[in-house]
Amino acid sequence: CAGFGYDPAAARRHTFQIRQQVEHVFGAGHATVFPLVCGFETDEDALILHADTDLDGGGPLLDLSALLDENDERGALDALGARLAGHLPRMPAGMRADLLPLLRGNVAHIAAVRRASRAAARPLDVEHCEWIMCLGRGFDWLHVPNVALIIGPYSPDLADPIRKAASIIQSNMREGRIPDDGFLVLSSAPYHDIGVDRARAILKAGFMRDFAADVIRKEFPELATKMNLRTTVLSWESRTVEHLD
Repeated sequence: CAGFGYDPAAARRHTFQIRQQVEHVFGAGHATVFPLVCGFETDEDALILHADTDLDGGGPLLDLSALLDENDERGALDALGARLAGHLPRMPAGMRADLLPLLRGNVAHIAAVRRASRAAARPLDVEHCEWIMCLGRGFDWLHVPNVALIIGPYSPDLADPIRKAASIIQSNMREGRIPDDGFLVLSSAPYHDIGVDRARAILKAGFMRDFAADVIRKEFPELATKMNLRTTVLSWESRTVEHLD
């Protein structure tokens, strides 16, 4: 990932730190929440699952594209349940049963991608062309690949991912992958209820917008001249995005 300087090991270390944080909050017994570390192979949209006994990213992997290499599609789907039980022995059986349909769907999707590739119907385009920096929560409607860099409001050092995202966008402009006439900083905060909760969301979205703008102006002054700022809030109930400015 460009955000980690194309260093997969650094990306894995960061992701395993997130897993440790989730276990600290919800408990290592995994009675209600089970953090599962996954990779994503972009050529075929394949999920790669790290074993639940893996502590640092160096353990065994369950690569769903490799599973499909070993079997035809029907065989891969039939074999997945047993492979999953052996790969995730610490995960409660009920959770594995809930996870299985999603993984079977990914196997079927990989098979469809391969059929489309053989028919030359799916052009491979994984080049970084991001021109939007998204800050906050409520971006699950944004499904276009390689267009936006999404920064959640979780890091204690929010400036660091903003710097990385700005660097990627600046590189995209310099390399000619996107026009150099502007980029978008889009902040969003969700709310459940009209009134106090929505007012809080407006303040939070405005804070993230202003914070990102300050970081970019101080550390990327040339890029800052091309910055467009937009603030939104999102209703969790209706999934309506409201543009504020």
